[in-house]
Amino acid sequence: MDDLKEIYERIKFLRGKGVKMKEIAAQTGFTPSVLSALFTTVMPEYFKNKDKGMPEDEALDGALVWVNNVSKKKLLGQLDKMKAAIFAMDAAPTAACGDTDNMHRDIIAHAMKGAVNGCTAFSGMYMSYSVSSSSSAMKIEPYLITPSADGGYIEVVHNNAYGSTHHGFALMNGLSHMYIMFNENRPPQLALFSICLKLPMYERPPYLRGIYTCLDYNHNPIARRILFVKASDGTSREDFLSAKGCLKQYEELDDRERLYYKYTCGGEDVVRMRDVPAPRMTDDDLLAEKELLAGGQ
Repeated sequence: MDDLKEIYERIKFLRGKGVKMKEIAAQTGFTPSVLSALFTTVMPEYFKNKDKGMPEDEALDGALVWVNNVSKKKLLGQLDKMKAAIFAMDAAPTAACGDTDNMHRDIIAHAMKGAVNGCTAFSGMYMSYSVSSSSSAMKIEPYLITPSADGGYIEVVHNNAYGSTHHGFALMNGLSHMYIMFNENRPPQLALFSICLKLPMYERPPYLRGIYTCLDYNHNPIARRILFVKASDGTSREDFLSAKGCLKQYEELDDRERLYYKYTCGGEDVVRMRDVPAPRMTDDDLLAEKELLAGGQ
């Protein structure tokens, strides 16, 4: 497996000369997304594990757990062919043919398509619970998770507490995490709203726990705990759009909602930022911000 280091350095050299990843992949027998995963994730992690003193097999096994589109058998079976192919390539890139290569975009596009097969157990309508960014009230908002109409990705729809509907998508890291992303603004404006949900080793779980980040009412980043509670396995858009989000004060909550409030709405469940008046951009500003946050001002 010493060939992996030579292959990695050769791909790095070719990329530095402007050769596109899809051109390199075309010579190796791997798809661009698989080769990108090998180059950006598997190989660096393998080298890191070896530096820690792991045996080669164990180091490679530990690196491959981070991706779900590469098998150890196929990788080892094609190392010689891959090495020969990339060292035979000319370092001069071929002429551009319309679009630019972007390995990160390729990885995300591949993950979007691959996630559809794994979302069956998590499809349906959920009610989410989290603390409001502007008060101590709890936000209760519906989400719909479902394969898109063309089956090309996982679509996620969100009705927020203020009457707006957002459409986004989800990625899955195998069966361990689901990443959900929306743009809360209309293009070309960009205000990303993202959620990372931990997926339990449980068939059709009744709830999902996670963290979400967005911008607060002052356009500062904020991170909060969020709880998705399964409301229905159905994915009817008509039924979903009739479900509305709302804000509830603690006194308005029923017993179960109060349990969800205790889980999501404590001081330790939020990470905030605050603007310091007349900032000087010195280290003192950092302490001043923490004092503002501690004082709740």
